[in-house]
Amino acid sequence: MISISLKELLEAGVHFGHQTKKRNPKMKKYIYNERNGIHIIDLQQTIKLFDEASRFMSNVTAQGKTVLFVGTKKQAQDAIAEEAERAGMPYVNQRWLGGLLTNFVTLKKSMKKFKELQKMKLDGDFEHFSKKDASKLEKKYKKMDKLFQGIKDMELLPEALFVIDPRKEDIAVGEAKKLNIPVVAVVDTNCDPDQIDYVIPGNDDAIRAIKLFASRVSDAVLEGKNQFASTGVPMPMVESQPEPAEAEIPEVVDQDLLEMNLSKSFADEFHEDDEDYVR
Repeated sequence: MISISLKELLEAGVHFGHQTKKRNPKMKKYIYNERNGIHIIDLQQTIKLFDEASRFMSNVTAQGKTVLFVGTKKQAQDAIAEEAERAGMPYVNQRWLGGLLTNFVTLKKSMKKFKELQKMKLDGDFEHFSKKDASKLEKKYKKMDKLFQGIKDMELLPEALFVIDPRKEDIAVGEAKKLNIPVVAVVDTNCDPDQIDYVIPGNDDAIRAIKLFASRVSDAVLEGKNQFASTGVPMPMVESQPEPAEAEIPEVVDQDLLEMNLSKSFADEFHEDDEDYVR
């Protein structure tokens, strides 16, 4: 099973939530305390809930099913594309296309057109057109590439979504809920956790935090895929194990590291790319 340590979470700044005034009241149970006007996320819960989410992801891909990675905010785009490609999974990292899930059959036709256009470009067919027409085709290709590159090979609806910042990706989450597709998401203190099936409480703005979660989810997906590849048959879903008592979690963290990671300057560093964060 893929796990994540408390030290890794601290070093990535996962524990920094938003300013207290921006808190969604429903996130109260995931908050440890408040420091310098910023909510501190309870990382023991993050560890426990990530374990449940990663086990679910492994179970999905162990059945030969697909996980769609979603993260269109600037800080998440590179990590989402990189880790989804590493896991051999589809992704959306530019803009969510309305109806991608609920109107999938229609959008598949657009994906097919993009793949045909991509083949023309790779084969050098654009050169056979006039300069004006070739320019139009190139512009069309670039526009479609931005939208379809990560999903062009997605033949069926995904079995699950992995989302960075469900508040920003509310349309994607809404479509998934309509189709009863489970959603695993990194949920910050300004989000509504009720819309998420597998909540991972954590900073969804810090690049290091996003990379950490995306890479470990990718590891969990690969773990399931490898299991499926080795057997050639779908593996049964495994129920989550009973959560350990808090006292049983063997996690020891250097106290100096903990105090440093709760400082105001450290919080500023991990929210430097967050448009909603005000120092």
